[in-house]
Amino acid sequence: MGRTVLGIESSCDETGLALFEEGRGLVGEVLFSQTEIHAPYGGVVPELAARDHVRRLPRLWNALQASTGVRQADAVAVTAGPGLLGALLVGVNFARALAYAWNAPVVPVHHLEGHLLAPMLQGVLPFPAVALLVSGGHTQLVEVLGIGQYRLLGDTLDDAAGEAFDKAAKMLGLPYPGGPALARLATGGDPERYSLPRPMLDRPGLDFSFSGLKTAFRLQVEKLPRGDASAGADLAASFQRAVVTTLVEKCLRALQQTGHSRLVVAGGVSANQDLRLSLHRLEKQGIQVHFASLAHCTDNGAMIALTGALRLAEGVSPLEPIDVRARWPLPGPPE
Repeated sequence: MGRTVLGIESSCDETGLALFEEGRGLVGEVLFSQTEIHAPYGGVVPELAARDHVRRLPRLWNALQASTGVRQADAVAVTAGPGLLGALLVGVNFARALAYAWNAPVVPVHHLEGHLLAPMLQGVLPFPAVALLVSGGHTQLVEVLGIGQYRLLGDTLDDAAGEAFDKAAKMLGLPYPGGPALARLATGGDPERYSLPRPMLDRPGLDFSFSGLKTAFRLQVEKLPRGDASAGADLAASFQRAVVTTLVEKCLRALQQTGHSRLVVAGGVSANQDLRLSLHRLEKQGIQVHFASLAHCTDNGAMIALTGALRLAEGVSPLEPIDVRARWPLPGPPE
């Protein structure tokens, strides 16, 4: 039997724990989403998120023990950033307490690296590759040369794609969380009805910007005709198509620039079905496209446990302090 790693994720509004065993894979996982807690506020309230992680982590660990029969792990991996500082501190302190009791090492994990490696939970090792990290907080193109070797190719200059989805949904009066609600509304809409900009496709480079698209969308919302039941769905579909077209085109540019033929897509927005279908069409051009499973697109403990297992040699003693970081660049390739 290989070593077993307990992964802990608490960077935002999901509390996730998972057990990963070397040579065997994912043993079990549990996840709690705080959506109902934050819904009345229309977004994540950091203090409420941290308090619920405090309540939830011991219960989830008990549930994971009951479902797997595993009482102790050989190491504990925990998200140390980027994320909400209070929420991160809860997870890190819980991880250190367990590791101290077990005399086991702690492995601080980069949240975005966890997302990057999530397709490996399905047995895929698609590197070297270009990765699209697309979520509520991040929209980045990253060249992945190997584990721990990442080169940032493009970043968002303002809103991330997921944040833009959420804000557009709020303009339409859709419930929280807005991104999935807008995608559901767009399913029945005509994406060609409204002409919306494709941000930064008219200039070279791999950076993103969604502020202009958001402004154009708001102006269209203000002009929506009353009594036209399909107008909202058509506008939602047009917005979604603009975002997806932009993401796909930038991915193509990054693949051409690097010469890679593999694309890894991760993060919460990678669950969007229109984006998945559009990127899978690139396979006709000889590009391998790899997604995390739908269960592992959003934040989860499994990706943290996996990353911790890969990074186990870099573990620290639970007696050592672990810095949590609201912002934290991905590690680059060796010079």
